[in-house]
Amino acid sequence: MPASPAGSEIEKLIALLAKLPGLGPRSARRGALALVKKREQLLLPLADALADVGAKIKQCGTCGSIDVCDPCQICSAPTRDGAILCVVSEVGDLWAMERAAAFRGRYHVLGGCLSALDGIMPEDLNIAGLIERAAAADITEVILAMNATIDGQTTAHYITDHLRGCGVKISRLAHGVPVGGELDYLDDGTISAAVASRREF
Repeated sequence: MPASPAGSEIEKLIALLAKLPGLGPRSARRGALALVKKREQLLLPLADALADVGAKIKQCGTCGSIDVCDPCQICSAPTRDGAILCVVSEVGDLWAMERAAAFRGRYHVLGGCLSALDGIMPEDLNIAGLIERAAAADITEVILAMNATIDGQTTAHYITDHLRGCGVKISRLAHGVPVGGELDYLDDGTISAAVASRREF
């Protein structure tokens, strides 16, 4: 087998980049080469930023999002409507909702979706925490902002069944979210329209 033209340090960088979503081995090689070629402008600032994030980032004990503080800035903001909870699968979905600026309540991040195929069961997700929060006296509505996928809708149905006794209104995003679509890939207008025209589950 011919020797690799890159040193072991660069090969390690390529291998790590290739683990990122959307990057395969070839894209990772191109990314690594771009970083090395622009060492001062890209590589060193990126290394500093990664170290900073690694040292400071925390998971919010209330909603499950990530921030540099716990509780996160959304959970601790007095201007947010604490009576409405928006349930999302992942932090990226929360970011998509915030980018659209269509929702001013608080969030609950599940940490994924139920999936028999992948072995993800209810106890693997932050569902128990959601039920506990929804049962609080000040919560009036829970919006299920699940991806319009089979796993997303299965998760939404499971949560609905377990929230029935909490005395809260349960709604979901309107079908402006396309079937098979994921929130993080939707444009802001689609997300805004889906939130505005949500309906009871």
